[in-house]
Amino acid sequence: MNWLTLIWAVGMGACLTLGLMHLSIWCRTTRAWAQLSYVIATLGIMCMAASEMGIIKAQTPEGFAGAARLAHVATGLFTFGCVAFVHHYFKTDRPWLMFTALGARLLAVLLNFTTGSSLHFRSVESIQQSTFWGEQVTLVDQAVLNPWMPFGPLASFLFMVYVADTSIRHFRHGPPESRRRALVVGGALVLFVCLASVQVALVALQVLRAPFLFSLPFMAMVMAMGYELSHEVLRAARTAQELRQYQERLTLAASSARLVLWEWDIRADRIWLSETGRAIFASGLQTGCTIQQFEDMLHPEDRPHVHAALQSAIHSTDPYASEYRMLRPDGAARWLAASGRVERDAQGRATLLRGVAIDVTARKEAEDAVRDSETRFRNMADNAPVMIWMADTEKHCTFVNKGWLDFTSRTPEQEMGHGWLDNVHPSDLDRCQQAFATAFEKREPFLMEYRLRRHDGQYRWLLDNGVPRFATEGQFLGYIGSALDVSALKLAEAETSRQRHELAHLSRVATLGELSGSLAHELNQPLAIVLSNAQAAQRLLAQPQPDLAEVREILNDIVSEDRRAGEVIKRLRALLKHGEANLQPLSLEQVTGEVLALMRSDLIDRGVAVERAFDRGMPAVSGDSVQLQQVLLNLMLNACDAMAHNAPHERPLRVAVQQVHGFVRLSVQDRGCGLPEGETERIFDPFFTTKREGLGMGLAICRSIATAHGGRLTAETRTPSGTTFHLELPALDTHDES
Repeated sequence: MNWLTLIWAVGMGACLTLGLMHLSIWCRTTRAWAQLSYVIATLGIMCMAASEMGIIKAQTPEGFAGAARLAHVATGLFTFGCVAFVHHYFKTDRPWLMFTALGARLLAVLLNFTTGSSLHFRSVESIQQSTFWGEQVTLVDQAVLNPWMPFGPLASFLFMVYVADTSIRHFRHGPPESRRRALVVGGALVLFVCLASVQVALVALQVLRAPFLFSLPFMAMVMAMGYELSHEVLRAARTAQELRQYQERLTLAASSARLVLWEWDIRADRIWLSETGRAIFASGLQTGCTIQQFEDMLHPEDRPHVHAALQSAIHSTDPYASEYRMLRPDGAARWLAASGRVERDAQGRATLLRGVAIDVTARKEAEDAVRDSETRFRNMADNAPVMIWMADTEKHCTFVNKGWLDFTSRTPEQEMGHGWLDNVHPSDLDRCQQAFATAFEKREPFLMEYRLRRHDGQYRWLLDNGVPRFATEGQFLGYIGSALDVSALKLAEAETSRQRHELAHLSRVATLGELSGSLAHELNQPLAIVLSNAQAAQRLLAQPQPDLAEVREILNDIVSEDRRAGEVIKRLRALLKHGEANLQPLSLEQVTGEVLALMRSDLIDRGVAVERAFDRGMPAVSGDSVQLQQVLLNLMLNACDAMAHNAPHERPLRVAVQQVHGFVRLSVQDRGCGLPEGETERIFDPFFTTKREGLGMGLAICRSIATAHGGRLTAETRTPSGTTFHLELPALDTHDES
């Protein structure tokens, strides 16, 4: 069997088939230069195989030399096709190396025709017949080598360098798909060109006694290149299918979202709309229309700017974008937001404008509603009797109403951001900022007072109430608040406080009036002792030999009693003193002891036995000693009055001090007649009294003093008789809280 003829015929047929297939692809897509290059390479292989069969079947030395010369032409054609294929397939960026490889091969072809019978032989003297693969083949017997023969391997070497350089760079820097293509195509070209060059050189040098078989490696190269191109064809088919699926999905998405796809053929002056667009705009655009007909369907107010936007997109590189109203046949107007891009030909002329449009009528109506709402809000805010402000999520002021601007006589720009703080009183600035920052972090309402400078330069007290704003989804939007000028209220509170202090002072004076007899006794007793001791000292000193030690003891007694009288007078002066509250750390045990010392004589006269129950380690409280003494005096006198009708031995008064849940509690407990049922709170009302001669102001003043100290005053009825009053004040030290 003639295996050589069969193999060469099959290879040439495969090359022809592949070449025709890719030629048809190139004819349909004229920019597929890789396919055209492949066709040229397959044509070169077919010519190469034909010339190789001519060499094998040659009967004369002249026929052998002529076939060998034509083989170099086929090799040049194949080389050109392969170089062009690599250039277009891999998008090479080293043209100098490409032209060097092509130039070397072109030089080899020229030398093939000008330096001898072929590039390999200057002359072929004789040939001989031999059997190879079961077929008679022609081999070189006697021949003279061409000295220019090395140019053939040099051209092949430069071709391999060009292919290897391109393949290596794509393998290093390309994605996995580029690496595979570089390995298959580049590796096959370099490997089989190297094999072919070595086989030809060995046969030409008569080292290898075999026919020229260079077309077989080249056929393998064509198969490798065809394999990769087939991959490209399959990938293109898959891409086309994916594009069709994408187009279907895009059409479905556009239809679901009511997107209008449109296209304007500028040269033919025809506008195409998708089915959604035709459904929205009805009859006028069912079969397409011209740009003039399209503009005629626009709202008259929108035609100028739409026309200007279209012309700008055509004559510049800017994209097209506009919003306009289109009038339906029934006269209803629909708002559209359209955008698109212009496609141009090779000369830069606009040929097609395609894009997308969406019906934004609902959005426009919502925007109009928002604007109306903002207008109503601004009108209400500007006419409100309070100053209104708004802040964003960064604590920056974003809005103040007309009332605020009239108050400060500043512009909105001056108040925006943190500008509004410029008018806050320097003493209130840090407190104001801290209160707002704390509320902001917790997203909770706040209420604070601060002074703000008015347009006349005077600082006025404001009561500012702010609340956080949230969107319907719960997103934090900032704060909105209102500020009210409360300077008049502040003055009224100050006057009320002054009157309260005055009333408290009068109450203390009245209380001391009740204790006048006891206080007179407290003063007379030490003064009488001082007088008697002084007279005794005079008598001792009148003796011829006075007892000085006895005189010294008498003088010590005089000093002690004088100090006792001085303490009584000091307490009286403090209680009678008229002044503002002076809060400082105090011990309730000490305050209670001072009051008991002041009332000692009165308690003895009334037959009241005092029991003290003070817990150890009681923390201090913050208070005014005079005001707290006034409270205790009032409570103890009320207790004594409640037990006035008891037998002398049934008048116990218990005074206790203990710590309860962060408070220091002072309790005054008696066994008197008790309170009427249901009156434990009413007794603290002004002008309510259970005494026949009482005014009903004592307990009311006591509770106001307790409240001013941050504490509370309560009463409870004991069983079977008696009342207990509890004065609770915040403890300054809560580490030992029980």
